[in-house]
Amino acid sequence: METLRFLLAAIRNVAIATYGSAGEASLTDADILEVIKKQVKTHKESIDAFTKAGRNELSERESNQLHVLEEFLPKEMSDEELKKLLEPVVASGETNFGLLMKQAMAIVAGQADGGRVAGILKQILNPKL
Repeated sequence: METLRFLLAAIRNVAIATYGSAGEASLTDADILEVIKKQVKTHKESIDAFTKAGRNELSERESNQLHVLEEFLPKEMSDEELKKLLEPVVASGETNFGLLMKQAMAIVAGQADGGRVAGILKQILNPKL
């Protein structure tokens, strides 16, 4: 319940900050998805910090909340699907990794985590690694 309450509060805050008086009525699915992704990222960072600090009870609590939030995210692409989408980006001949990432994230359109996209891009660029 606590996780959902925090999520709803975050969604309301984004609605007010983004759309002002129109608020929640103007929210799109993409807006809500972005809020969920930010919450997931925050929980992952908290899990890492608590684990490093030896606070296993807090890490477990964050992990449980993370699992609840992940249920609301769309299923991510497999690594194989991701490679197929990213190969044309690499084939474009661009050498600036930042520009490659920008193009890749536009193609992936939220169907994979940015860290995974970066890892697969690096793997395609340097297959020897």
